[in-house]
Amino acid sequence: MIQENFIKLYENSFKENWDLPCYTDYGDEVTYSYGQVAEEIAKLHLLFHHCSLRRGDKIALIGKNTARWCIAYMATVTYGAIIVPILQDFNPNDVHHIVAHSESVFLFTSDTIWENLEEEKLSGLRGAFSLTDFRCLYQRDGETVQKFIRNADAAMHKTYPKGFRKEDIQYTTLSNDKVMLLNYTSGTTGFSKGVMLTGNNLAGNVTFGIRTELLKKGDKVLSFLPLAHAYGCAFDFLTATAVGTHVTLLGKTPSPKIIMKAFEEVKPNLIITVPLVIEKIYKNVIQPLISKKGMKWALSIPVLDNQIYAQIRKKLIDALGGRFKEVIIGGAAMNPEVTEFFYKIKFPFTIGYGMTECAPLISYSPWNQFIPSSSGKVLDIMEVRIDSDDPYNTTGEIQVRGENVMAGYYKNEEATKEVFTEDGWLRTGDLGTIDAENNIYIRGRSKTMILSSSGQNIFPEEIEAKLNNMPFILESLIIERNKKLVALVYADYESLDSLGLNNQENLKTIMDENLKNLNKAVAVYEKVSRIQLYPNEFEKTPKKSIKRYLYNSITDE
Repeated sequence: MIQENFIKLYENSFKENWDLPCYTDYGDEVTYSYGQVAEEIAKLHLLFHHCSLRRGDKIALIGKNTARWCIAYMATVTYGAIIVPILQDFNPNDVHHIVAHSESVFLFTSDTIWENLEEEKLSGLRGAFSLTDFRCLYQRDGETVQKFIRNADAAMHKTYPKGFRKEDIQYTTLSNDKVMLLNYTSGTTGFSKGVMLTGNNLAGNVTFGIRTELLKKGDKVLSFLPLAHAYGCAFDFLTATAVGTHVTLLGKTPSPKIIMKAFEEVKPNLIITVPLVIEKIYKNVIQPLISKKGMKWALSIPVLDNQIYAQIRKKLIDALGGRFKEVIIGGAAMNPEVTEFFYKIKFPFTIGYGMTECAPLISYSPWNQFIPSSSGKVLDIMEVRIDSDDPYNTTGEIQVRGENVMAGYYKNEEATKEVFTEDGWLRTGDLGTIDAENNIYIRGRSKTMILSSSGQNIFPEEIEAKLNNMPFILESLIIERNKKLVALVYADYESLDSLGLNNQENLKTIMDENLKNLNKAVAVYEKVSRIQLYPNEFEKTPKKSIKRYLYNSITDE
């Protein structure tokens, strides 16, 4: 059991960092200090108390990353209620379902999302609040929420006649074994499940971040991954708030243009991201640079290549703000070509591995100890085993146990039973191997693995990574058709247009060439029979994984 009490981490942090900047909404001049955040939390606690909220009541939260999103989350857990963060990409029906399934009594939501929800489908709710200004959007008949909010300042003055001071911060005493968070996973198949995370699971991740000094007092981070997702939440928000870091919240879609501008302005000390963002930067910034004729020639000369790599590294580091100690990439598989290039130029990046069910971290290595093609070393508070006769050489399912492993799925004993082995290990559904130093190597998902007619295991993600690096291909999906592999491809129509190549004849020539080169680069049993063009981008989960199950039934053209 992690010794540090999860809630006390924040009680101490708000006191110790009282005058330091805490949360800023990107593009907004307003910054909340730790003391001001603590005061906002105190106001919400008075509201919860007025409504006789009990320990263990659920409060749902949905909206883009903002200071008020963070305040609502913190107010909930420090009161002793259970937070239910919902990804803002979920459609209204999913939101209705999650609010009902979790039995949430309150909902904090952005105004635009609220407009698309139907009150009659939220019959269990006692009240809903705007993330713009915490005003009451809805109260159930008989509730006095609106009246209390109108008089909130008077209530604060009555409770804290000398003004709210750091000595007044006193949060509930709740042991780490209690469930504090319900995280509904997006999942790439079927409907999501509510992952029950305890104070211990959350403290396991946060204290790991503190121990390894991922973030320190006075550091800066730019939070652009959705905070309703376990990965961004654990480090950009929970670890940051526990140590006195200044969090700038980017409430916009992180396109390369927007994000590069924000990096330049915020100059973060740590960057937490998913492969998609880094791969786009590689494709837009680096590839055009290294594919120039003169550059290709220079890179083939041993003396020059190191100088050029050093220049590219500097250009990339400066583009990301120039102050970060490392970039941590997680959430999905990284393109091997990009990994290899970044490693070659000694760029300070590392790839970690985790899942919502572990809040999320399972493995991580600092960038200077990171081994390419691995996903870092198993955390010291976690254990990993591979379900195979030879875990060092033969791929098997990765199974884990330890401090970060969830309590189970909420109100779903069947799914909980299914995901744990009889001797209590969590089945990750990922396939991989491990080495003698405890580094994890992931091959793919057990659900997506294809068994060839000759009995070979085919991991579509590995073929897709090669295909995505080929000219005029934005993304691809390998599926099985009549025992043959077919590649669904969404082409880079914008680039084709700009070069005047966007016609059927040219497309066919380009894709035939890509197919030929792909099949040279893969094993015999991985050869792709043909490329089928797909008209638009593939639908993705909020974590930016393609929803594969939607495309398995696609028929031939």
